[in-house]
Amino acid sequence: MSDLPRRAVARSAKLAALPIGFAGRTALGLGKRIGGKPAEIVAQEIQQRTAEQIFKVLGELKGGAMKLGQALSIFEAALPSEVAGPYRATLTKLQDAAPPLPAATVHKVLVEQLGDDWRENFQSFEDRPTAAASIGQVHKAVWHDGRTVAVKIQYPGAGKALLSDFTQLARLGKLFGVLLPGLDIKAVLSELRERVVEELDYLHEAEAQHAFALEYKDDPDFLVPDVIAANEQVLVSEWVDGTPLSRIITDGTKEERDRAGLLLVRFLFSSPARVGMLHADPHPGNFRVLEDGRLCVLDFGAVNRLPDGYPSVFGKLTRIFNNGDMATVVQGLRDEGFILPHIEVDMEALRAFLSPYIEPTAVEEFTFSREWLQHQAATVTDLRPGNVVRQLNLPVSYVLIHRVHAAGIGVLCQLGTTARFREEVIRWVPGFTEEDPEEHAVAAS
Repeated sequence: MSDLPRRAVARSAKLAALPIGFAGRTALGLGKRIGGKPAEIVAQEIQQRTAEQIFKVLGELKGGAMKLGQALSIFEAALPSEVAGPYRATLTKLQDAAPPLPAATVHKVLVEQLGDDWRENFQSFEDRPTAAASIGQVHKAVWHDGRTVAVKIQYPGAGKALLSDFTQLARLGKLFGVLLPGLDIKAVLSELRERVVEELDYLHEAEAQHAFALEYKDDPDFLVPDVIAANEQVLVSEWVDGTPLSRIITDGTKEERDRAGLLLVRFLFSSPARVGMLHADPHPGNFRVLEDGRLCVLDFGAVNRLPDGYPSVFGKLTRIFNNGDMATVVQGLRDEGFILPHIEVDMEALRAFLSPYIEPTAVEEFTFSREWLQHQAATVTDLRPGNVVRQLNLPVSYVLIHRVHAAGIGVLCQLGTTARFREEVIRWVPGFTEEDPEEHAVAAS
């Protein structure tokens, strides 16, 4: 199997080398300080070299390491572009073009999962995959009743490799602490590991996909293909033809890109209220634009189950931020665990960091662009201890929500979408328009 390194010893060796390298760099830094080099410069050099090594190894390992990289994508803004840039490029390449399994291996998996007579389920089956990702690939086939279907097959050994990655990554807490002192990395890794265990079980995915398909059935804006059959490692669902969102990004008209971006936001914000779940992997490969203009949504392996809907604290703090009460915003972030008790943040630096992400909610119409995103990243690209991004924590309950926010903004900037996003926030995000009794009590006091 070419997609994931199979030998656990080799994978562990790459990860185990990280603390050794860091210890060597720390000793080197001590020598430089003794030689009279300023401590702050030495610390910055150690941090930068640590970041380079961490990102290089994460990119090589894929699997669980890649999942961590995706979850921590917002913190890349706290690192110099020469450090984070190559890693982002590696992630993009891995997401877009994972090497496929050979046909013989695919057939072996199908025999193991469906039995020796697996072909009796299909009128035809295409050996060449139509898509490949980090833990599985998709084949086009015709089901025994004549329906065209998508057959998702998990790579053999993918689960063991992913969980091995997380076991190793959990030992690197001190390393991440050098780069991001405000982050509880062990808690983040523990949450990601639990979510990955769910993602490896295609029955969980089938349950989620079916729930979305039922809720959005006959919706004027969206199509979710329903599940036909599934077990733990094979999932068969309705086939949908459409234009990949990646092609809309590169070749779509301004009108097509605007509509696709608006529908993406509408889907992500509406699903917690409508289904009690949030699609947690919004990269372009998981979306198609249909001829009738609807947005088709694929791949429900990663979902955030939100039975009470979208957390109202986001809407509430966004509204308070727009009203200019930064002290209440900071306290709210502390209450939710985004700022740990021992961490002090510069209020104005935090305002400057949050402002661009909240800006689309403060105006009637907003345009996302690559230039806009690059400008925001440029405002926080240093490794000095006071960098506000490095002081923030990612509470475990928000790991997947953050992943959606960061990835969603990235897709919107690729699309260059201009749309009335504020209207979607008003409609779907609780807490954004209404004040609760506690706020009135605080205001009265």
